[in-house]
Amino acid sequence: MSLWMHRDFRWLWLGQSASQFASFAGQVTLPLVAVTSLGAGAAQLGVLRAVQGLPILLFSLAVGVLVDRLQSRTVLVAADLGRAVALASVPFGMGLGLPFLYVVGFTVGLFTVCFDVAYMASLPQLVERNQFAQGNSMLETTRSAAQICGPAFGGGLVSLLGAPIAVVAGAVLYACSSLSVSRIRSRRSTPVAQSGVLRQIGEGLRVVVRDASLRAIAAATCVYQFSFTALTTVYLLFLTRTLDLPGAVVGLVMASFGPGVLVGSLLSAWLPKRFGYGRVVVFAALISDLVMLITSTLHGPGPVTVAALIAINILYGALSQSVDVAVVAIRQLVTPLAVQGRVVATINFLGLGLTPLGALLGGAAAGVFGVRTALLVATAGLFLSPLCLTRLSRSLAGRV
Repeated sequence: MSLWMHRDFRWLWLGQSASQFASFAGQVTLPLVAVTSLGAGAAQLGVLRAVQGLPILLFSLAVGVLVDRLQSRTVLVAADLGRAVALASVPFGMGLGLPFLYVVGFTVGLFTVCFDVAYMASLPQLVERNQFAQGNSMLETTRSAAQICGPAFGGGLVSLLGAPIAVVAGAVLYACSSLSVSRIRSRRSTPVAQSGVLRQIGEGLRVVVRDASLRAIAAATCVYQFSFTALTTVYLLFLTRTLDLPGAVVGLVMASFGPGVLVGSLLSAWLPKRFGYGRVVVFAALISDLVMLITSTLHGPGPVTVAALIAINILYGALSQSVDVAVVAIRQLVTPLAVQGRVVATINFLGLGLTPLGALLGGAAAGVFGVRTALLVATAGLFLSPLCLTRLSRSLAGRV
């Protein structure tokens, strides 16, 4: 049966769509409130970004326990209601200045962690195992579209309504998402023991460590996030200082990742059926890294270089997104239902925990060895991910 005919999945998909558009629009609207209405400078914007990301490190593991103890639907509804209330308060708290906006950013970040873990753990509770690939493809296609259109949507709202009112529009989208997800009827049938939070966090960690497939996914996620963060830190310097591209062209090149990600999301349901999960995750990851390796060989700001950068980004975005969706489906297939939330949270925590170090080392390498060399080294680091995924492919025999 097509998931378009699946009532509960449709409500999840509609809610997730509204929530993702609100989230990506918020990446523009909330900072613009800080800049245009409260006079924030670069340092204050850095603090705002930091407080929004801090809940990932502080609360991911505990949120995983919460998602496993409760129904995912309950967490999704509460998370989007929380984000809606936080954003709706912005026009009324402007007189409190930037500290108030930091509190809003931290609150939104906390509820975003809750939503992301819950929605990534919710699909196995709603659909059959043979529908995981299709379900993840549909959800990721919408997320990719939101990633492309959401910032432009947020910027347009700011131009039309002003930054504080544009933020409230995001609150409306979150409220719509909460209403949609609340219509899901599915109930979990797997009981979860109500032991202590630390013990349940430990159980999630042990599941990841003891399972060969999950261990390989966690390792691949860690090395990929570390290397990719280092790469993206250097990449902007490479475009502007080494290739001497003007700002408008840099924006065009950076935006070209979006269509590739959208194509990868659309293909991600078909590729595993045609070639198998193991081959997709290994070969798509390897080819995407080989494609990105070409970037460090480019010279000059000419049209051939720009065309090559756009082609590389589109192909890399398509292949890497196919890997991401396939890995998510594998994780869902091999993880027991009772620990879906904790496994998601554990892998997210381990992967994202290394990103600050990757950013620091990427910037330091560019300063010491030069931008082009640092870009080459960071790209080479990406190849550790398909190496880990090779172990994943071997561990999948008879499981998916």
